[in-house]
Amino acid sequence: MAFQNPSNDERRKILEEAKTIAVVGLSDNPARTSYMVSEAMQRAGYKIIPVNPTIQEALGEKAVASLTEIKEPVDIVNVFRRSETVMPVAEEAAKIGAKTFWLQQGIYNEDAAKYVQQHGMTAVMDTCIKVDHALLVKK
Repeated sequence: MAFQNPSNDERRKILEEAKTIAVVGLSDNPARTSYMVSEAMQRAGYKIIPVNPTIQEALGEKAVASLTEIKEPVDIVNVFRRSETVMPVAEEAAKIGAKTFWLQQGIYNEDAAKYVQQHGMTAVMDTCIKVDHALLVKK
């Protein structure tokens, strides 16, 4: 059976319950989509943890090189990477016990989705977290 994203109600619940979002591939460049999306989520009240080995910080938060360097619970791993490169990110997300593995719009990897689901995580693919938040979460 082909992968299906969780329903609108399920995604709303994920976003309402989440507090911390680790953003893999977050850029420190304000012109990049990853920065704009993460900044909007930060303004909405989420703690953002930048995961990018090439930057020191983004959005006023210290960056880490990988998910396994994070020392606090992560609710959502939000991924800004090419589809073919997300499997190792899925493996790290499972290692840290994240609740949701969220691939941004245009990113889709069935194997990674299956992997995180087998490790008790919810998978969301090819969906912008900022758009979902704006459409689904009541302010």
